[in-house]
Amino acid sequence: MTECSDIDLPALATQIKQWGKELGFQQVGITDTHLDEAEGHLHRWLANGFHGDMDYMQRHGSKRIRPAELVPGTMRVISVRMDYLPNEPDPRAILDDPVQAFISRYALGRDYHKVLRNRLQKLAHKIEAHVGPFGYRAFVDSAPVMEKALAEKAGLGWIGKHSNLINRDAGSWFFLGELYTDLPLPTDAAGEAHCGTCQACIDVCPTQAIVAPYQVDARRCISYLTIELDGAIPLALRRGIGNRIYGCDDCQQVCPWNRFASPTDEGDFRPRHGLDRTDLLTLFAWDEAAFMRHTEGSAIRRIGYHRWSRNIAVALGNADFDPGIVSALERRLEYETQPMVCEHLRWALDQQRAKRSA
Repeated sequence: MTECSDIDLPALATQIKQWGKELGFQQVGITDTHLDEAEGHLHRWLANGFHGDMDYMQRHGSKRIRPAELVPGTMRVISVRMDYLPNEPDPRAILDDPVQAFISRYALGRDYHKVLRNRLQKLAHKIEAHVGPFGYRAFVDSAPVMEKALAEKAGLGWIGKHSNLINRDAGSWFFLGELYTDLPLPTDAAGEAHCGTCQACIDVCPTQAIVAPYQVDARRCISYLTIELDGAIPLALRRGIGNRIYGCDDCQQVCPWNRFASPTDEGDFRPRHGLDRTDLLTLFAWDEAAFMRHTEGSAIRRIGYHRWSRNIAVALGNADFDPGIVSALERRLEYETQPMVCEHLRWALDQQRAKRSA
């Protein structure tokens, strides 16, 4: 543990929050490591099988809900948020046009993992320059960390019925990051829930993945199906995906608290390669080299070319009948060798041909 007898910890906490804002974080909060309530929720979620194929959610045992087991000596967690909402027209217009490709707003710019981790590291360096060497480790959605539960305890907002963190003044369009530290800093008051009787997010979910308030069955969630799932998308859920080829923002778009969200000024999060306004056939025409080129430095690259092709095939099957779509699917089937992709291509062709006959 860092020797703290000569450190003014309340003043340091205030300074950390100021440094955080100077580094581009919109909010910084501090919490202890006790996550008893979150632990119970996690165990119930896992017991219900709501994690699907995300075995990593239970692989690390209690390290996820006991920070000091993940990083020995951890006494506090510095939790940060950074806004990412692009400055653009209502994205619902894309969802309403079935030939356009919808990509979750968080993935349109540079990979947030790199951006936030770099800033957290700079924050740690500022602290170190002020107090000397101390124990810390930075995380950005990259380890068994209960980031939303920690952020809620740190006063950054509350976990809504859709399981995302909501802030009264900023909505939910933001990323989270954490700095585990052995500094016994004073903690902030936890966020208070303000969802009330609203269930707009539950009602709007295209695949009914929010099975009850605060309970999301990932196996039905479009973000899970298009990003985490490695195999075939269940037949019963394909039509609900619509033209969403990477993630889904419906529950955030409908949340009334997001009327307070502000577009980001962060250049790294501005849409790149025109992915905020691209049609399905253009993306479907990419070969693997083009996919790798256009997703360099993007979170999208992590799903790989096969899942990307699978997702677009489903979206093309959901589009209105178009001879151009049929031709594109047929051409791809002539040379595609990946069985999982082929199955989705054939499904999409069946959907298109059924619409032509209707």
